[in-house]
Amino acid sequence: MSALTPRIGRIKMARVPYINREDLKESHQGIYDNIAKTRGKVSNVFSALLNNPDATKAVTTVGEYIRYNSPLDPIVRETAILTTAHEMKNSYEWAQHEPVARQVGVRDEVIESILSGKGPMGLPAKEGIFIQSAKELVKTGTVTDRTYQALDHLLGTQLTIDFVVTVGYYSMLSRLIHSLGVDFDNGLHLNDKFESD
Repeated sequence: MSALTPRIGRIKMARVPYINREDLKESHQGIYDNIAKTRGKVSNVFSALLNNPDATKAVTTVGEYIRYNSPLDPIVRETAILTTAHEMKNSYEWAQHEPVARQVGVRDEVIESILSGKGPMGLPAKEGIFIQSAKELVKTGTVTDRTYQALDHLLGTQLTIDFVVTVGYYSMLSRLIHSLGVDFDNGLHLNDKFESD
């Protein structure tokens, strides 16, 4: 069996309908079109959010900045996203981003460390601080002074803010996914080692 298997047999169904382009008023179809253009498709999380098009526009604008316009190194970004998904026990986010993380160059050892819950232990300090920072942000809503200083030393103020925004955004998205009961998109695979409640 592969380390990545399709997520099937989900017990609960989405709490809201998935919205397609034709379900939207003409004035809101541009929101759908922008999501499809920037992300290549409209995944279930955004189809669910489109029950409120204006909120979807606000949410996806921040996400678009993080994913496509922030100068934050993609390896750092995806390390933060995977750590956030793991800490929030969000299998949907993990399944969406593990392939992206591998594609941008996040090392297998880093992914395994996050999956095992041991990160940042056993990793070089530079990689470990990104995991530690994301864990602290998810668990406590802040970082210790020591962690902040290390993060700021590695990234500088502007990118430290982008890092915090990234963790905040994916924490929010995780809460939306859990609350709305968003189902896995067709073809989305979850690593067998991912543990969720």
